[in-house]
Amino acid sequence: MALNRRSHLITAGVARSPNRAMLRAVGFGDSDFEKPIVGVANGHSNMNPCNAGIQPLVDRAMAALRKEGAMPQVFGVPTITDGIGMGTEAMKYSLVSREVIADAIETSVNGQAMDGVLVCGGCDKNMPGGMIAMARINVPGIYVYAGTIKPGKWKGQDLTVVSVFEAVGAYSAGKMNDEDFIGIEKNACPSVGACGGMYTANTMSSSFEALGMSLLGSSQMASPDAEKADSAAASATVLVNAIKLNLRPRDIITKKSIENAVALIMATGGSTNAVLHFLAIAHAAEVKWTIDDFERIRRKVPVLCDLKPSGKYVAVDFHHAGGVPQVLKMLLAHGLLHGECMTITGRTMAQELAKIPAAPRADQDVIRQWDNPLYKQGHLAILKGNLAPEGCVAKITGLKSPMITGPARVFDSEPAVMKAIMARKIKPGDVVVIRYEGPKGGPGMQEMLAPTAALIGQGLGESIGLITDGRFSGGTWGMVVGHVAPEAYEGGPIALVKEGDSITIDAHKRLIQVNISARELAQRRKKWKQPKPRYTRGLLAKYMKLVSSASTGAVTD
Repeated sequence: MALNRRSHLITAGVARSPNRAMLRAVGFGDSDFEKPIVGVANGHSNMNPCNAGIQPLVDRAMAALRKEGAMPQVFGVPTITDGIGMGTEAMKYSLVSREVIADAIETSVNGQAMDGVLVCGGCDKNMPGGMIAMARINVPGIYVYAGTIKPGKWKGQDLTVVSVFEAVGAYSAGKMNDEDFIGIEKNACPSVGACGGMYTANTMSSSFEALGMSLLGSSQMASPDAEKADSAAASATVLVNAIKLNLRPRDIITKKSIENAVALIMATGGSTNAVLHFLAIAHAAEVKWTIDDFERIRRKVPVLCDLKPSGKYVAVDFHHAGGVPQVLKMLLAHGLLHGECMTITGRTMAQELAKIPAAPRADQDVIRQWDNPLYKQGHLAILKGNLAPEGCVAKITGLKSPMITGPARVFDSEPAVMKAIMARKIKPGDVVVIRYEGPKGGPGMQEMLAPTAALIGQGLGESIGLITDGRFSGGTWGMVVGHVAPEAYEGGPIALVKEGDSITIDAHKRLIQVNISARELAQRRKKWKQPKPRYTRGLLAKYMKLVSSASTGAVTD
């Protein structure tokens, strides 16, 4: 077995005796010192449903690692959950946690010179944080997703956590009674597992299958189901083989495999957050990848899956219909997937997909037939213009017309706009601007699910635009544009918009602009002053000093 790091050190003679003595205290016997030490990054937490089902998966993985002749060493990884922090000051820690998770895994694996790592996580930032770490440290690694939640039910309708956010808007608009409002809240989340649509967690987990860093078919399994634990054990077995082969993340994470992942995201109608996260993953793997590459892939790939938030079905429906392997095989059959890319199994993507049929089953409509896509092109459009010279991300699914020109309604924080929405002050035709919520300005680039869901609940999803230098939840849909860069805190043009300015969003032309002259914009810029930072000590203050623009992934290294 090709051992790389720690296992060599602890068998290297007298100098390693103290090292060996300490490992004996945690169960090592004489023969164990020749085995590869495999880190198991455990994101278990009973604070949230996304991560509350992880411990049984970790237990199965560790048992499988021992059976395969490795020595698993578990360590904890912090997590927070967007759905609980959403709409509060706590949400500022969401994107920041991606970096904390990556740093924690890097610290543990490199600090103990482990030979490989199995990362197990559930909530949104667990996946990119873990993948960034694996790309950085570049020892054999595999990602095990905790699994999706099962759908809730109320009066015959499937529910997800986003149903609750939308119910807030409907209730405030007098469109929902007490019985339904309470019924939705009590029944939306019936099991452990991450949010059940093609939101950020399921987007990132499914894209890791396409990337080659997770087992095919594993990402959309329900967290409580036995097959999810079986998949964790199988992942451990595959990882030990990768250690034998010395197959490392940067052998797998290449420009072509990232293209495969992004093609899958487009085909499944995935989250806008995937743009931010794959910019960061590519950066960690030292792969040349820019925001414009997403637009290049979008133009070629149709949306094939009818999934929430804008569609009908949830993740478990997608899994039962054939899931990620089925969509990947369709993309491969139509020349939109690089089949030669290596996967963590040691086989190519084409080899992994060999037994999958080229067309989806006819008895389901979760995955559309190739000649009947939901949309002919992908749904995550990269817009540019005088409001976003570095670019921004528009999610254009679920809309009759992805363009609007209207008066700006300007707010300098999410709480300010939420107050206006609940007071019914936003009207059809308005273009809502939420600024100073970017990576530095927020800080932390919090998601705007509460305002967007409330607007949809009020029936305004099709008739207003919303732009922000913050982010959107994977559960958001409507005429929404996020990641506007440069951000307001850095003096980006979004900071210069005034109440009532005419703003145009046109996804067909990939344009976002404030309809004033360059001269007027320049005059406003001269008068602009950077606001005082919202935090001056602690983690958020450190993050503000380090974080890059959203257009480069909001990375900190």
